[in-house]
Amino acid sequence: MMLCKWPLRTKELKMKCRRTANKFLITGHEYVDLLATMTHQFPALSTEQKKTLSEIAQRIVATGKGILAADESVGLDGLAERCAQYKKDGADFGKWRAVLKITDTTPSPLAIQENANTLARYASICQQHGLVPIVEPEILPDGDHDLQRCQYVTEKVLAAVYKALNDHHVYLEGTLLKPNMVTAGHSCSKKYTPEEVAMATVTALSRTVPAAVPGICFLSGGQSEEEASVNLNAINLCPLPKPWKLTFSYGRALQASALAAWAGKAANKKAAQEAFCKRAKVELCNSEKANYEVMETLLHDAAKKQEEAEAVDPAVSTEKQPVLVCPPLRSRKYLPPDDLQSRLEARVREIFGSSTCKDWQQVSLEESKLKYRLLVQLAEDLGHVVPNSRLHQMKNASDVLAFYSTPVKDGSKFDEMSTQELPPNLRIRWQY
Repeated sequence: MMLCKWPLRTKELKMKCRRTANKFLITGHEYVDLLATMTHQFPALSTEQKKTLSEIAQRIVATGKGILAADESVGLDGLAERCAQYKKDGADFGKWRAVLKITDTTPSPLAIQENANTLARYASICQQHGLVPIVEPEILPDGDHDLQRCQYVTEKVLAAVYKALNDHHVYLEGTLLKPNMVTAGHSCSKKYTPEEVAMATVTALSRTVPAAVPGICFLSGGQSEEEASVNLNAINLCPLPKPWKLTFSYGRALQASALAAWAGKAANKKAAQEAFCKRAKVELCNSEKANYEVMETLLHDAAKKQEEAEAVDPAVSTEKQPVLVCPPLRSRKYLPPDDLQSRLEARVREIFGSSTCKDWQQVSLEESKLKYRLLVQLAEDLGHVVPNSRLHQMKNASDVLAFYSTPVKDGSKFDEMSTQELPPNLRIRWQY
């Protein structure tokens, strides 16, 4: 992220301006660590190396700390030599940013795989030279995709990243993740609440990020200062399990107020620092689950801006619709109702309307929005949810009918095995 964006200036001048701004923003600051960004398989790390990396990672995400992001990436060529020099210069961690964009056809599986492998190679090289790698697979908020589409892509990307990190023997306890929050695209007509963003974000992370990762430092991803603050607060207040420390690694959402106060004038240094400290304290308040007066003010301001936006453009509907983000916990037991076929047909014709063919079971579910709307309604009606692992199999209405026609017993494979006669050397013991 560029701190200063003047298109007519040279690259060197932009870099100098960025470093100048960062220098006085973090001078004597106790809330923010300055991010010194780093631009196959290696020998295994020693126990001492693992301990050092883990301690650094824990320190970075310790209570009362966040990260000011500043990108200066160069590339994989010569990275080992640069990391060795960065370590000698006193750096403890680095960051690599891989960018992916959501469209109807992207990101492609190849793009996801290549970016994941590059992140893993960078992470492995960093650890070999005593640096904690901050892994940043960023999914851009550009486009009109909805919350569910972003959650789906985020889960795919993060799953690929952690598969690659494992393949490259990266020590997860000595890494940090810097992901995007799960949000709808900037051009999406539907507006989602912070609670919906939080639920989708934590759900995606819990499905893909191992608990061994000590901390997650969210990027602001083009959000305003208020949006990033309110969403981070909602994420930390989300009732789902969160085995990692959740904090921030913001660029724009930390710097906007400070840069506006600075205005490029040395005389405004103190005002810029005060604005920066105020914003850092707000973010720390969010990452520590504290409900301070400043958060109430932010929520009030965000609500006021939303009301003003609706008043300007009344065509934008904010009517809440059911979303398939994190299905409610359900009993394992499911028995298909006697009128299943008629109920399912009614839902299909209601949602697909005039596009429904005579044989309703042949209705295609290629349109994602209609597909998810149908599945949400059926989950509410029948109390039985199509799991994420089966979503890709729901290609037409007959697939949905087949799924809901299959009864589910209220028990697991372990329950079945425990009732069977087992060999004397095999036992089943439950532990919680």
